[in-house]
Amino acid sequence: MFKEFKEFAVKGNVIDMAVGIIIGAAFGTIVTSLVNDIIMPPIGVLLGNMDFTNLFLVVREGKVPAPYASLTDAKAAGAATINFGLFINTIISFVIVSFSVFLLVKNINRLKRQAEEPPALPLTKECPFCLSVIPIKAVRCPHCTSEIK
Repeated sequence: MFKEFKEFAVKGNVIDMAVGIIIGAAFGTIVTSLVNDIIMPPIGVLLGNMDFTNLFLVVREGKVPAPYASLTDAKAAGAATINFGLFINTIISFVIVSFSVFLLVKNINRLKRQAEEPPALPLTKECPFCLSVIPIKAVRCPHCTSEIK
């Protein structure tokens, strides 16, 4: 059983998948930072200095009564909240990751199609009599004047 597991674990596909998962996780953190640190602040400024991470709805107040200035204050008070601002950030992250994966797959498919294209037809052939290179459509060799069928 250990031998079978070892064979499975060292197959190329499993290793490729593991590398893909690791790179995907790292890419996810980059996209999260892009959304939280680059994209959302200007959007918040355009919407009147709004911070999306602090958009929440209090379902049940905590030990300290509402209103809460931020999501951190609400969590510290033990309030139950619906964090739709964080959800908006997550949706934007998902759209960016999905679009990036789409572009990657699109380019891979384009490269596969180019690799699968049949080779170009030859433009020349050899004369069977004198072995000179002649045009593919020639019916008579210009070098030895033999008729080619």
